[in-house]
Amino acid sequence: MTKKEILFLFLSGFFVANAIIGELIGGKLIQIGPFTMSIGIIPWPVVFLSTDLINEYFGRKGVRTITFITAGLIVYAFIILYAGMSINSASFSPVSTEQFEAVFGQSMWIIVGSLTAFLLSQLIDVGIFWLVRKRTGHKMIWLRATGSTVVSQLIDTFVVSGIAFLLPGKITFAEYINVAFTGYIFKFMVAVAVTPLIYLSHAVVHGFLGQEESKKLMNEASGKVDVRY
Repeated sequence: MTKKEILFLFLSGFFVANAIIGELIGGKLIQIGPFTMSIGIIPWPVVFLSTDLINEYFGRKGVRTITFITAGLIVYAFIILYAGMSINSASFSPVSTEQFEAVFGQSMWIIVGSLTAFLLSQLIDVGIFWLVRKRTGHKMIWLRATGSTVVSQLIDTFVVSGIAFLLPGKITFAEYINVAFTGYIFKFMVAVAVTPLIYLSHAVVHGFLGQEESKKLMNEASGKVDVRY
């Protein structure tokens, strides 16, 4: 297995794992200062970072491929969870049927909203990333990485809240605006805070692949050389 293949598997694995974990733990709400949000926010900075690195070294096709695969795996995970909820716990089980359903029994609206927002935000992210990349070349990594994230997460936050809570009538429009806006502000702060990690990750990748191979991959990702998977 080549270093290029190892890198793609590593980044894809982190992307998939953290996206699914974020979906599974998303039902728990937490309070951080003035912000009330889902604890599912914890693994998403890793998803942001993985998206940017796959964009950088494997291009649009790499991100779109892993995005659609991940969406399918999220659906699969929820199918397994619903199958698990249909089977009662044994009398001696440390986790009762009610406890299991309370944690994993998310409504269909939340699932639909989350998946729709995930797909839409990822496709917007890759579009903005390459729009900036074409104008700046290999310079200003922070602008294409952080810029694409803050825009895509604006869409993600408002779409998932709208489908999961506003459409089924669980919250009012004013509450929807408040929840979505405060959630986005926190995501914006996180996206800016992890910017140094983007540069650190690039340095690690360059050290792993070597400068020549890194430059070759980045050129392939930008379409200067045909890329096949």
